[in-house]
Amino acid sequence: MKVSFRDLGQMDYKACWDLQQTLFDSLTARKRPAADTIRNATGTEASAADAARETDGAAIPAEDAGTILLVEHPPVYTLGKSGRAENLLIPKAALEAMGAKFFHIDRGGDITFHGPGQLVCYPILDLERLGIGLREYIASLEEAVIRTTARYGIAAGRIAGASGVWIGEGATPDGEGRPRKICAIGVRSSRYVTMHGFALNVSTDLRWFSRINPCGFTDRGVASIASETGREVPMNEVKTRVLTHLSEILNVEIYK
Repeated sequence: MKVSFRDLGQMDYKACWDLQQTLFDSLTARKRPAADTIRNATGTEASAADAARETDGAAIPAEDAGTILLVEHPPVYTLGKSGRAENLLIPKAALEAMGAKFFHIDRGGDITFHGPGQLVCYPILDLERLGIGLREYIASLEEAVIRTTARYGIAAGRIAGASGVWIGEGATPDGEGRPRKICAIGVRSSRYVTMHGFALNVSTDLRWFSRINPCGFTDRGVASIASETGREVPMNEVKTRVLTHLSEILNVEIYK
């Protein structure tokens, strides 16, 4: 199975969202849906349409499972469809004065920040072609990030009841210190096609997170590869490692 990828460099959030939606719509329109179910990142059903409805378009090549987008965004805050507006701690006008934008979007999860120094990965993939379900897919994204951070000597893991990848107490058997999130994950899936994805803090200015309750938590912190290691790492190196581990875990060939 093959998956293409595009390195978009730095791109405006809305323009990238539109690109995601175009790829997502193309992939879903060319499937023969067994159901038309939209699920959030926890797998909870959000809506359903007539399962017997057919779509037009040619079949996707059997070996093609979709596209992965890699991008950095200018400063922007996004609130998931089930998020709470009060987790944005300052007025939107104040964000705009600081040069940041705000969007209420259609992924799972609460509020998070995207900005320079953060690797955002948007896989638009057909999970049926990959032979996995949504929960396994989200676990695969987490595992790719866990393996990537391990390459920099960072022991990261999962915390029960909290999506994403974490460092500190509760994340790993030897984790110490306040739990802090190094990677946020929020996914949308319809007809087993995904969009949105994860945001890994590489050298992100973590002060941006002080204006929100990240992912809705008030008692946990945030981290980056740079803050944990005390050194800057090349973004292109992190991109390569993320793609390598996604390829391994999803059992796909990723090509440009």
